[in-house]
Amino acid sequence: MIEVDELTKRYGATTAVDSLCFTVRPGLVTGFLGPNGAGKSTTLRMILGLHRPTSGSVTVDGRPFQDRARGLRHVGALLDAGDVQGGRTARAHLAVLARGNRIPLSRVDEVLEEVGLAAAARRRVGGYSLGMRQRLGIAGALLGDPPVLLFDEPLNGLDPEGVKWVRGLFRRLAAEGRTVFVSSHLMSEMEHTADALVVVGRGSLIAAESLTDFAARGIRPTVTVGTPDRAGLSALLLTEGAEVREESGLLTVTGLPAARIGALALEHRVALEQLTTRTASLEEAFMALTAESVEYLAGEAR
Repeated sequence: MIEVDELTKRYGATTAVDSLCFTVRPGLVTGFLGPNGAGKSTTLRMILGLHRPTSGSVTVDGRPFQDRARGLRHVGALLDAGDVQGGRTARAHLAVLARGNRIPLSRVDEVLEEVGLAAAARRRVGGYSLGMRQRLGIAGALLGDPPVLLFDEPLNGLDPEGVKWVRGLFRRLAAEGRTVFVSSHLMSEMEHTADALVVVGRGSLIAAESLTDFAARGIRPTVTVGTPDRAGLSALLLTEGAEVREESGLLTVTGLPAARIGALALEHRVALEQLTTRTASLEEAFMALTAESVEYLAGEAR
């Protein structure tokens, strides 16, 4: 479990992280979302003791991470897949990590096999593609078989097969009772992977809740209605307090559920050709709730 309590980090007059409070629980994949500059990477580095907080605290399973000897046995992390000495082979890189954390060298071959790099284990990392480096970084995170795992943008450079593999890996790790915390800008991927979300903007907490609850409160569900009597049904729905727009020969209705629209149509003998509920996607909810927290906007969006 990761517990963040009033965590704050300032750099001079700039506040990168502002009084963050949230808990990342075991047995779940928790996504960590926010616009660029929201303070995600700074927060991850404070969790790992790489940056010292200005105030507040963060603990991993009840203790600050920096107080734990042989850290890879407690927390595995992928922060930057490019932060590897290119002249070393993948096996040599992991062997150094294993020796420093008193992990059996046999574990090196196990994780290389697990991430699909066994055949490239003796190649120099400098010749690896970005996707291969990501796999090596994940191998390093898994090396100590830790109960807590942190990943910062782990899908960068991965092909579709690699994305599918990582998705399955995270689900398996969570099913084993581990704490899995994944920072990503890929909303669609979190929609398929995460159970819970921590969302930040400009260093402050926006939401810490289940994926379902977050998506539901971002944008109200709408119902698409097809009918030959659009004018008549529109007038009827407006008297019920709904918001109605006509688009491409269909009605888009907000404020009434599909069941109520269907019942009204039946009661007033209005024929329906289509009745479809559309809920907000995670990306739409994210954009709506973080709109005021975006630091960099392009062109006409500003």
